[in-house]
Amino acid sequence: MNQAGVNEKYKVSPFYVFFLLHSMQTGLGVLNFQRDLAKATGTDGWISILLAGLIVHIFIWLIYKIFSIVPGDIISANNHAWGKWVGNFFSFLFILYFFALGMTIIIGYINVIHVWMFEEIPSWAFALVFLILIYYIITGGFRTITGIAFLTVFVSYWLLFVPLYGFKYADFTSFLPIFDHSLSEIMKGTKSTSLSMLGFEMMLMYYPFIKNAETTQKYAHGGNLATTLLLLLLYFVSTVFYSQKQLVLTLWPTLSLTSVIELPFIQRFEYITVSWWAIVIIPNMVIPLWAASRGIKRLFNVQQKYPLWVIFVIILLVNIFFFDVESLFILNKLINPYSVSFLVLYLPLLLVVLSIRKRRNHL
Repeated sequence: MNQAGVNEKYKVSPFYVFFLLHSMQTGLGVLNFQRDLAKATGTDGWISILLAGLIVHIFIWLIYKIFSIVPGDIISANNHAWGKWVGNFFSFLFILYFFALGMTIIIGYINVIHVWMFEEIPSWAFALVFLILIYYIITGGFRTITGIAFLTVFVSYWLLFVPLYGFKYADFTSFLPIFDHSLSEIMKGTKSTSLSMLGFEMMLMYYPFIKNAETTQKYAHGGNLATTLLLLLLYFVSTVFYSQKQLVLTLWPTLSLTSVIELPFIQRFEYITVSWWAIVIIPNMVIPLWAASRGIKRLFNVQQKYPLWVIFVIILLVNIFFFDVESLFILNKLINPYSVSFLVLYLPLLLVVLSIRKRRNHL
C-alpha cells in the first residue's frame, strides 16, 4: 500500500516524530492546566498527570497498531474498516475536530494577548497576522511544518528557568498532604489534564509523511514522556509557589508565576513570556489546520490551498463577529470532552474492526 500516496521526497526522518508530537502537546494548556487540576485533585494533581501520560502512551500504541494493519492515514483506516461512505463520515468528524482544535488554539492565544498585553487591539487583527503566517508555513509543505516544530522546541526550552525561579519563594509544605483524594477525584483531574496532553492524535494524519513510520513508535512515546515530565515540573512548582486557594483562583498560573521575576533591565518579564509563547504555540496552530485541510483534500480530491482558504475565512469571521471570552469558554468546553470521549471510544473500536477484517481476510 502506498501510504496515502505520499512521495518519498516529502517525508521526514523518523526522529522528528518526537518534536512533532511534543511541540503539539506543549501549547495553551501549559499556561493554565494547574487551575482545573487543583480544583479537582489539589496536591494530588501529580497522580492525575502521570495517569493522563500513561493513557496517552496507550493511545499512541493503539495508533501504531492501527497503521500496522492499514498503512496510511486515518482516512485510509476508516475506509478500510467501514467502507467508503461510512468511513468518509467518520473521517469528516476528524476533520471537524482538527479544524475546531486549531481555531480554539488561535482564539485562546489571542485572548491571552488581550488579557496580558494589548487589550485595545481587535482580535481579528491578531488573527489575520497569525493566519498569514500559518498559510505561509502550510504551503511550504509538511517538511517546513516539521522544521518549525523542531525549531520551536529548541528555542523555547530556555523558558524552563522561569518556573525554577519560583523555587526562590517556595513553601514545600504546600505540597502536602499526598494521597488525600478519592479515585473519582483523581480521574476527574486526569480528564482536566487531557487538553494539555492532546496533540498526539495529529499522527493520524501525518503518519504517511514519516520515513519508515512503523519504526518511530519510541520517538512518539519519548515526546509524550517529555510533555508529562514538563507538566509534572510545572505543577510541582505551582503547588509550592501558590497556596491551594490561590492556585484555584489564579486564571493563568504559569504566566502569573513569571510576573514575580525581577531583572534590572526588564520590569514586566511576563511580557517576554507571552510574546515568546507565540513561537511555542505556532505548531499548535499550524498542525491541526494542516491536518484539516489535508483531510478535505483527501476526501474531496481538491488542491489543499482551497480548503485552507475556506478555513481561514471562517476563523477570521469568528474573530470579527463572535470573539469574546464566553465564546472561548464554550469552545473549550466543547472540544475537551468531545475530543477525549471521541478518541477514547473510537480508536479502540477502529482497531477491533480492522483486526476482525484482517482475520477474516486471512481465513
